[in-house]
Amino acid sequence: MSEAKVVLYGASGYTGKMIAGQLAARGIPFIAAGRNAERLKAELANNPELAGAQYEVQGVACEVGPLTELFRGKLAVYNTVGPMMQLASPIVEAALAAGCHYFDSSGEQDWTAHCRVTWGNKFAAAKLTLIPCMSMMWASGDLASALVLETAGIDTLDILYVPLGSSPSVASTLSFLRMCCQPQLKLVNKELVEWPPATTFQAVAPGTHEVLTCLPWSGGAEPIWYQDHATVRNCKVLVSFGSPEHMERTAALTREFREKWADQPADVQERATNEMGHQMTTKEPPRDDPNISRTIVSCHGRGEMAHATAVLWGVRGYDQTGHIGAIVLQRVIAGQLRAHGFVPPSIAFGARALLQEWQDAGLVTAETIR
Repeated sequence: MSEAKVVLYGASGYTGKMIAGQLAARGIPFIAAGRNAERLKAELANNPELAGAQYEVQGVACEVGPLTELFRGKLAVYNTVGPMMQLASPIVEAALAAGCHYFDSSGEQDWTAHCRVTWGNKFAAAKLTLIPCMSMMWASGDLASALVLETAGIDTLDILYVPLGSSPSVASTLSFLRMCCQPQLKLVNKELVEWPPATTFQAVAPGTHEVLTCLPWSGGAEPIWYQDHATVRNCKVLVSFGSPEHMERTAALTREFREKWADQPADVQERATNEMGHQMTTKEPPRDDPNISRTIVSCHGRGEMAHATAVLWGVRGYDQTGHIGAIVLQRVIAGQLRAHGFVPPSIAFGARALLQEWQDAGLVTAETIR
């Protein structure tokens, strides 16, 4: 399909199908790629959102050589194949070799940091953009932070995610378990500092009177994105899924991991968290129900005297990811990319532009309080 300028790698997965549906809705031709061509064809053929869509299925091994050939001549790739720290390095290497912008749906903080250190300067030198975590988590916190930073003098970002009423996909479960069992970092006076491991915290979110039980949930991408920001010195992220039992159960799993596998080699640790994840989530969840799937993302910003708060009220977190994945690919095609190298979504595309897209889709509304 010569007119396709973008590649969706992992198009047969839960998140991949969300993005594919949004690309189709926008009339954007795309390559639907993955490791198993037969699974791709079967999954996409059963997706009514793709009826009449312009896409070509390509089965390609997750190896640098074949992926480079697939990406050559394309503008961008969006990757959903994870856990990213386990599987995504060849995809980034191939994107760089082929001259292709790279985005993914990761939620893994260590992967985000690895991308910055390993490829950030290389992508910048090639005038290419590298953005892991181009998804509801953690792009939302970046966009809320950007609204707060419109107020001069802010140096501290305190971010809270409250996604309610959604069940994790199989891939998301594998990712969040491995990332909760790794060191989780916050930015303190320009230095990345580890949160106390396997420990829950309490927070209060806008729109609820409950005190929520939270975890760092990897620590988020925001402390990595904002470490080199001109004015931000402190940045921390907490997450609550509403249920104290769920959050405590996850904390208990991370304590179990530390007791059994913390001293084991990295490959043994990765196998352990994969096994735990497959036991927790055995099949893909249904689509988010807007009647119960609600999201709150808030950012409190402080400086010496300056202060501001931004709140993103949303529905259907996975649909938010599906939309933003298609949005950024559409904007790359339209020549609306504003920055290269390892940058957050707000710098690459503009926070208000991305928020407007979500708002137009009926998924998010933003509020700023100063």
